[in-house]
Amino acid sequence: MASSFYVYYRVAPDAEAAARGRAMTLLERVRSQSGINGRLLRKRGEAQLWMEVYENVHDDARFEAILSAGAGELAFEEVLQHGSSRRVECFEDFNPCA
Repeated sequence: MASSFYVYYRVAPDAEAAARGRAMTLLERVRSQSGINGRLLRKRGEAQLWMEVYENVHDDARFEAILSAGAGELAFEEVLQHGSSRRVECFEDFNPCA
């Protein structure tokens, strides 16, 4: 069964360029270590709210370890709004008609 990971966070207004660089580096690290191509999104009308999306993950524990280690190594917390953190949500594929 495959899972999808959704990671959302609020970027500090004065750190957008740094945050984008770190996010793109993280996406590349995750891809190279797991084979999963992630996407970076920004909420329409709320430019400081960003989301990374990773789909079709088959080894949740390994993937989550890669994601967490990468964010830690890149000091991602430094570019977030004060009091904000990266929130990771994982959803399993669910098709009751299958």
